[in-house]
Amino acid sequence: MRMEPRLKRIESALREHWGRVSAAAPPILREAGAYSLLAPGKRLRPLLALLVHEAAGGSGENVWPAACAVEMVHTYSLIHDDLPAMDNDDLRRGRPTCHKVFGEALAILAGDALLTGAFEVLAAGYAPSLAAVCTLELAQAAGAAGMVGGQTLDLQAEGRLLNCEPQPPTQAALEELHRRKTGALIRAAVRLGWLSALPPEGPFRVPDSADTFADALGLLFQITDDLLDVQGSEEKTGKRLGKDAVRGKLTYPGLVGVELSRRRVIELGQIAQQAAAALGSPELEQLVQHVIVRER
Repeated sequence: MRMEPRLKRIESALREHWGRVSAAAPPILREAGAYSLLAPGKRLRPLLALLVHEAAGGSGENVWPAACAVEMVHTYSLIHDDLPAMDNDDLRRGRPTCHKVFGEALAILAGDALLTGAFEVLAAGYAPSLAAVCTLELAQAAGAAGMVGGQTLDLQAEGRLLNCEPQPPTQAALEELHRRKTGALIRAAVRLGWLSALPPEGPFRVPDSADTFADALGLLFQITDDLLDVQGSEEKTGKRLGKDAVRGKLTYPGLVGVELSRRRVIELGQIAQQAAAALGSPELEQLVQHVIVRER
């Protein structure tokens, strides 16, 4: 699977769109946003948007506002998650976290700028009808019922919310947490990729196989992330490992063990690959396999 040309184009598009959004921003804010957004990363979400866009028959050029908007929202979430009030991490993508370099206040503002900038990118990048549909998709994925809701459930499970007792840990509760915190934005990347390939006047319909693919891949990705925290390498992942158990986080290996977690990975991988085949995309099938065996 030759992804290098696609990944290079993603990097170029991220730099271009952040440059536009932050052109009139204070230089230090522009620098802090770029520090996190342009740090070496997997680029799973923009890559998903691009591959699904191609599977839907898109030319490639129209996907960039969607792909960049999703990655900007993802990066904002990483900056805020790393803060002392959340996960208190000091290493991300192989380098010090944003708040360690720029301070907590500016890190919060950089995250805010990336989040709002994502919607500016969508609004400026598409015709009104398509922009509205894409904005709704991303807002729902990132908001209270999606990623932010998932982070809330995560903190609740750790017993870190005032006046809110943790719920009994179950596999169903854990999968609901993962589907919100991680899966919702992956689903948005897939859906925005497909929508960006459609005529700007609609109709705006995403096939069920795309949703099936996204839902399976989102949960699969988070379980492999949980496994890497237990068995991975800090050098390869670019972040601190072993922290989930120390903090009492609700994770798949912590709840059901490594072996059952790996079985769930294989099961979800089969579902995702079948859905990718239904979309007619060998590249998406190969990407699923890459996620299953990834080391970072």
